[in-house]
Amino acid sequence: MVRWLLSLVVSVGVIAGITTFGGKAVQAKDAVYTSLLSSKAVSGYDPVAYFRVGKPVEGSGEFSTKWKGAEWRFANAQNLADFKKMPEKFAPQYGGYCAWAVSQGYTASSDPEAWHIRDGKLYLNYSKSVQQTWSQDIPGNITKANANWPKVVE
Repeated sequence: MVRWLLSLVVSVGVIAGITTFGGKAVQAKDAVYTSLLSSKAVSGYDPVAYFRVGKPVEGSGEFSTKWKGAEWRFANAQNLADFKKMPEKFAPQYGGYCAWAVSQGYTASSDPEAWHIRDGKLYLNYSKSVQQTWSQDIPGNITKANANWPKVVE
């Protein structure tokens, strides 16, 4: 029984990607935020739509591509084609992690409904209330987040 339990604990640690370093558990994060049980970037929303229609639009499995280890979904073939040509132009900053969290030196999930475009770049936040805090000093928070990225996922 003890051997089985130990085997289970080790297996879960390996599956989760957890390693130890100096006695501390460390888990590298993916460069693009996806939920625990999904490989979809931006929770399956179309990142190009934020720029084209000015709101979050759910993508479709019919129009999808892989980029940076995540599945990116789009509302139509044109958005997919444009993303494939220039993914950096349309992908959210900081891999889609919460921009406020990255500005504070850590990562957090993001809500596709809590978004902002600034200087042609898409930023996502954990929630609309966190977005209000982030919005109090967008330039300063972007500067801090840029300094923290990508160290927060290493």
